[in-house]
Amino acid sequence: MLKKIWSNKPLIGLIIFAVIVSVLNPRFLTHANILNVLRQTSINSIIAIGMTLVILTGGIDLSVGSILAFCGAVMASLLNAGHNPILAFIVTLALGLVFGFFNGFLVSKMKLQAFIVTLVTMTFLRGATLVFTEGKPITVDDGGLLFENIGGGYLFDIPIPIYIMIALFVAGHYLLMHTKFGRYTYAIGGNEEATKLSGINVDKVKMWVYGLCGMLSALAGVILTSRLYSAQPTAGSGYELDAIAAVVLGGTSLAGGVGRVTGTALGALIIGVLGNALNLLNVSSYYQMMIKAIVILIAVLIDRKSNK
Repeated sequence: MLKKIWSNKPLIGLIIFAVIVSVLNPRFLTHANILNVLRQTSINSIIAIGMTLVILTGGIDLSVGSILAFCGAVMASLLNAGHNPILAFIVTLALGLVFGFFNGFLVSKMKLQAFIVTLVTMTFLRGATLVFTEGKPITVDDGGLLFENIGGGYLFDIPIPIYIMIALFVAGHYLLMHTKFGRYTYAIGGNEEATKLSGINVDKVKMWVYGLCGMLSALAGVILTSRLYSAQPTAGSGYELDAIAAVVLGGTSLAGGVGRVTGTALGALIIGVLGNALNLLNVSSYYQMMIKAIVILIAVLIDRKSNK
């Protein structure tokens, strides 16, 4: 019984945390604030789904925030140049996919460490974004109805990014639990050498894992750009840490092979509730960074204890 309860520790942690916050500030449980938490969480959640795939293989992706920023800037530029919004959307997602494939190629084919590869990509794309935008925000003149709604629209009084987040969590769960690709992803994280010897194309799976992570980061960039109606050159800064924290808090092992997208959803909500609670309690942004770091450390310690 205790073992079953412990296996649901992300859900238990979220419930306890939400109760504490609601006691400290009754405004937390209002309808408007809950929708606000979910909308703010949606971008990190979308990135965290891709990060879950990567971490399940035993890898890491530090470039997600930079991919978000660069792809968001590209989307804004394409719209301002008068291109069709649907075409601009497809090109932006394809660009994120290419960046992810590039990371996957270096990790799988060139046998480089994921930490180093994605750190290089992160640094390069962050600089490329500043060059592309000339260090200034790119304000969208007229993005059309599709672009306006994807980040700032509502359906039945619920922000559309929340629907996108839920749909992607369902798709991610199905991908991992009910497809060969999902089983191969778990197998690589559990024992990559044995997976390779069993005849599975490990390199191909890894490239697609990083590719999907890059594409989801690009989608998050489009949503953020739509919500602000401009592309910020510093957008996505630190988002990789939030995504990693959400994945680890959700019970996915940094060693790979263990974890679920449903856990990541809970982890992302914990991060979102934490940020919202600190804002409601008027905690300085400087202290918020410190508290978030402590939460990540606790998550890693719990992960290590679970592995033992």
